[in-house]
Amino acid sequence: MALEYNKSSLSACTSILIGKGATVDGSTIIGRNEDAKASWPKHFVIHEHKEFTEQQKFISQANDFQMDLPKIRSKYSATPEWTSKEGLFEEDGFNEYGVGMSATESAYSNQRVLGADPLEINGIGEEAMITVVLPYIKTAKEGVLRLGEIIEKYGTCETNGVLFSDRDEVWYFESGSGHYWVAQRIPDDSYAVVANQLAIQEIDFDDEKNFLYHKDIQKFVSDNHLNAKPDTFNFREIFGTHTLSDEIYSTPRVWWGQQEFSGKTDESPESENLSFIKKANRLLSVDDAQDYLASHFQKTPYDPLNESKDNKRFRPISLAKTQESHVLQVRPNMAPEIACVHWLAMGVASQSIYVPFYMGMTDTPEEYKLGELPYDSKSAYWTYKLAGVLLDSHYKELGKMFQDKQEAINITLRKKLHDFDEQASSKDDEELPNYLTKASFEMAKLSIDGYKELIAQLITDSTDFSPLNFKTDMNL
Repeated sequence: MALEYNKSSLSACTSILIGKGATVDGSTIIGRNEDAKASWPKHFVIHEHKEFTEQQKFISQANDFQMDLPKIRSKYSATPEWTSKEGLFEEDGFNEYGVGMSATESAYSNQRVLGADPLEINGIGEEAMITVVLPYIKTAKEGVLRLGEIIEKYGTCETNGVLFSDRDEVWYFESGSGHYWVAQRIPDDSYAVVANQLAIQEIDFDDEKNFLYHKDIQKFVSDNHLNAKPDTFNFREIFGTHTLSDEIYSTPRVWWGQQEFSGKTDESPESENLSFIKKANRLLSVDDAQDYLASHFQKTPYDPLNESKDNKRFRPISLAKTQESHVLQVRPNMAPEIACVHWLAMGVASQSIYVPFYMGMTDTPEEYKLGELPYDSKSAYWTYKLAGVLLDSHYKELGKMFQDKQEAINITLRKKLHDFDEQASSKDDEELPNYLTKASFEMAKLSIDGYKELIAQLITDSTDFSPLNFKTDMNL
């Protein structure tokens, strides 16, 4: 079928990053909703470790970006598009060293900056970043440096944010123009939520532990008179935007996360001055990250599911255009194959299930490799999407039953994961990959089977909602 779709022009996401000292169990956590189009299937794959004899080259199908790659490619997981016609868009995953990466959080740069350093039409974009970075790094910081070097050399065709994590650190990377970038380490005791805006604020050029950047960025800003407050260096203020669109589309999602995690304040959802780095009023869990990515301003006038006059005022976090949502968790005191859990929710996060997959698995379930256009009943993506579509027309009537089923599946998955963790710790190096693969497959099947039961119940309960109906005398 004909494809008329430019992913890069439509991509819009929401992200969360949490340092290890801010979580209940010492995990590092990064997560993001991949938002673009309501019907655009995703797959989930494992690329095996390979050592090539010939020089490898990446050639983009989205533009003319290309670059040489190392001969050794580590094993990594990814969630590519169902078609590579517009590019790979592998988006998120872990590599064999326990490094997590999520790319990208789309953002915007202001016209002053782009006038001085325009975006490169054939530079690296979102579609290529996982593919050319994740298999070739051993720490989160190495990921920042590799992506920065690529952007300096080849330029980038987009303004983006990129998330990196490993056992010890969480980093957030932002490109602000064609070649200039910065990155900040999320403090261990803090978190950040980001929503389609450049987010990093003050850069401390003397703090190499917590900040990385293009070595000439200060000179570039000075030479082009871009800093209206030269006594400071606020990356968001210098490179970012402040528009009405930001206040309606982006900042309310940041506001919501900060209100949920740090406590209620008098700050406005439309504030342009929300902090990037925040401390929570409690220790956060992987459930908090998932709940944030699945949220839609519940219990406020801005929830699209209520009947308030403001229910369409702001863009919610979880929405129909989410292709997949992921949370990458690295847990402490475990072998990396067990410690790294790729929680993956296909389709709309609020209507799906975050299924845990071990990094140490060697393959993904067949259902996660299927799914094109149109609908395919054998596809994991389409199974979760179908349940949401059946719910959409009758939220009031079916929502409680839907949520009860989600909760039951989530409880069972967490018990399974706990049991598998205990058993995995006793497996030797030869047994472990096969064991983790079987465990991951079992959890995926449990969730999909549960959703097939849910779909059957949704269809059954929906049959009486037809407008072609009449109250019939049961005695006739």
